[in-house]
Amino acid sequence: MLLLALDTATPAVTVALHDGDSVVAESHQVDARRHGELLLPAVDRVLAEAGRTLDELTGVVAGVGPGPYTGLRVGIVTALTFGAALDVPVHGLCTLDGIAYAAGAAGLTGEFVVATDARRKEVYWARYADARTRVTEPAVDRPAELAEPLAGLTAVGAGAVLYADAFTDVRADLPQHQSAAALAALAAEKLRSQGPDAGFLPVQPLYLRRPDAQVPANYKVVTPR
Repeated sequence: MLLLALDTATPAVTVALHDGDSVVAESHQVDARRHGELLLPAVDRVLAEAGRTLDELTGVVAGVGPGPYTGLRVGIVTALTFGAALDVPVHGLCTLDGIAYAAGAAGLTGEFVVATDARRKEVYWARYADARTRVTEPAVDRPAELAEPLAGLTAVGAGAVLYADAFTDVRADLPQHQSAAALAALAAEKLRSQGPDAGFLPVQPLYLRRPDAQVPANYKVVTPR
């Protein structure tokens, strides 16, 4: 097994290579405005560091969000392109699941919530029974609306840190952004235990809301006479 994992759903541009036993190389840069610029060089970097080539890949793992429109599609299109060019499967995983898995690897146990920054003063979030078990569908809400239903739960992720007043027990010491290393490890674990149909998501963007860019309504059409 040799998996290339990547995710651009959060401000992190993150790439990792996993050989089925462990992560052999990874790259992690936080820059919300340069996903398209940084992603492919990061792929080249992890392959070079591991001494491997693209034609050795047995699969690609893509974080499918939720995330902002532009950044998210950069990673998904890249993953699908690699899959088509190399004729290998592309496995989709929820970005929040990767953050939850990383939190578990860092020692978090029990029930908790993952929240990332959705902009517009909102967060993307989901609730977990443990680091491997999500118990709600990903959602997008204003933090104040979550204070009561999530009261008492430990919270991780950049959204929880940003809106700490709305959450009970914010763990800023745990991973805040997505880590492709965690995403790759989660995918490898699923593939080893359950095979290729082990609860992977369709490789398509999980937006949860309409994109920021909209076609103006009632715009004036200017044509030459």
